[in-house]
Amino acid sequence: MIRYRKLGYVELNVSDLARSRRFYEEMVGLQPVDSDERRARLRCDGDPYSVVLHQHDAPGHRASGFMLEDASQFENLHRRLREAGTPWQELDAAECDDKQVARATRITEPFTRATLEFYVPSAGGRPAVFRPTHTKIQRLGHVVFSTPERAESVAFLRDVLNFRESDSIGEGITFTRPFPSPYHHGLGVARARGGRPLFHHLNFMVSEFDDIGKGLNRAGRQGAPIVYGPGRHPASGSAFLYFLEPDGMTLEYSFGMEEFDEVNPRAAQVLQPTPENFDTWGSPQDPRFATVGEIQQAQIA
Repeated sequence: MIRYRKLGYVELNVSDLARSRRFYEEMVGLQPVDSDERRARLRCDGDPYSVVLHQHDAPGHRASGFMLEDASQFENLHRRLREAGTPWQELDAAECDDKQVARATRITEPFTRATLEFYVPSAGGRPAVFRPTHTKIQRLGHVVFSTPERAESVAFLRDVLNFRESDSIGEGITFTRPFPSPYHHGLGVARARGGRPLFHHLNFMVSEFDDIGKGLNRAGRQGAPIVYGPGRHPASGSAFLYFLEPDGMTLEYSFGMEEFDEVNPRAAQVLQPTPENFDTWGSPQDPRFATVGEIQQAQIA
């Protein structure tokens, strides 16, 4: 049984690195860590970094990293991947050093084509200090992909990677959590509107309800389009606000989320795909919501 700690980092491709770096710092509220002409790293918690932006012609998802509970989990992970016939690659020492991790394994999830990395942090380092500015971000919350093969992707996450299903809304989206993380979801899989997988959105959990309202007004001042919300998701209980970053990818602030016990959690529910089961407050969705974001597929050696 594979055991995780959390979603640790997400790497995104952006078309104008300098512009995006300013946006993620000034609008989103991330703290810059380091940058050069090809990438920028920022944090929103006590980890070395939380978000990595890469200069690239096609904006979208590059990789997501899930922290394992400890190094013994690699044996469980590799066994499950081998049994499923899923190729994997262990990152070499140079790449691990660059990512500031002790050890890591990379796969391509077969049905979303998303690059997923599983890692343990480097030992001995002191926790980083995140100094909030305008938004009290609590943690990197979750990442969501869309794919025509939603059910197959959920089955892979559940049966191979030991992600647990929390809830679904019809056949439109399923929320999963990396066991035994208590939060309602760390990875979601939505049904694609088109015929290919896409990056759907990235979430940041905030510490205060006021951060939602402040984010709404700040987005208005900075010209960041609001594409959904403010509202409340009944599945997780989260208050939310979705907005677009400069390339048109969707980001989310959320406040509050149901937490599951490791032992005897409640059963997953399938909610009817009605508007009120997506948002009890009845906010309309902008057509641009979750429509931009290519998925860069890693080549597994």
